[in-house]
Amino acid sequence: MTKSVWLHEQTWPDIAQYLKANHVVMVPIGATEQHGQHTPLLVDTAWASDVAEAVARKEDVLVAPPMHYGWSPHHLAYPGGITLRPETLTQVAVDIGESLISHGFRKIVFVNGNRVANLPPLQIAMAKLRFKTGAYVAIIDTHLIARKEVCEAAGNGRDASHHAGNVETSFMMHAHPELVRRDKIMAVPDHPLADFASNFPMDPPFDQNVAFCQPTAAEFYKRTSGHGTYSTPAPASAEIGKAVFEVTVARAAQFIAQVKAMDVSCDRCPIPI
Repeated sequence: MTKSVWLHEQTWPDIAQYLKANHVVMVPIGATEQHGQHTPLLVDTAWASDVAEAVARKEDVLVAPPMHYGWSPHHLAYPGGITLRPETLTQVAVDIGESLISHGFRKIVFVNGNRVANLPPLQIAMAKLRFKTGAYVAIIDTHLIARKEVCEAAGNGRDASHHAGNVETSFMMHAHPELVRRDKIMAVPDHPLADFASNFPMDPPFDQNVAFCQPTAAEFYKRTSGHGTYSTPAPASAEIGKAVFEVTVARAAQFIAQVKAMDVSCDRCPIPI
């Protein structure tokens, strides 16, 4: 394999050679949605693509081109947001997977950077691909695969990873500092979850009931958080971001190492031409 881990930076003979020994490919899927006044609409795609690239370098696997669109209707009250319909996201993921499988990839790992919003459509895509083709398909969620370690790195045992809060801001300070508007970082007061809340923290407290079956309308989101930041980014730092990124990459790499070692029977997979 050439130095780059990106599939779209390879030639087709490079990819054919790779497939002789390795059948893993990661597919980063993010979103284009607001992340407060201090971080850009890129954040979720940056999570997916940056983690995938770092893991690929550790484990010597390929990464497909990142997808910048996810399921983000709850952010459309803010300028610039772009969303796919959930069924569109599902079908696009299926199409990507089927294309890769047709060439001989047998282990498809979606890397989700848009937290719980993208998960339902991607889980359906994962099931469709798995049961139709027999290929191994999985999802790495960049906020959940190292949830415990991320919270510890951020110094907050409960969550620390609310939208555009400490963890996301710290990650951007570390990975893309030129895109962070430090002059716009504001302290946001804590607000406890309402009963039957439609939003929930990455690590909900055990002493509180949490419901997440209700979609959040864009107008409601903007009315309750006019600045677009769900929790305070004030404690954020590049040091926290580096720690968060490193524990996430480490855990994701452990998973990919396991996937590489799997013996996948793919009787229903198409034979490459």
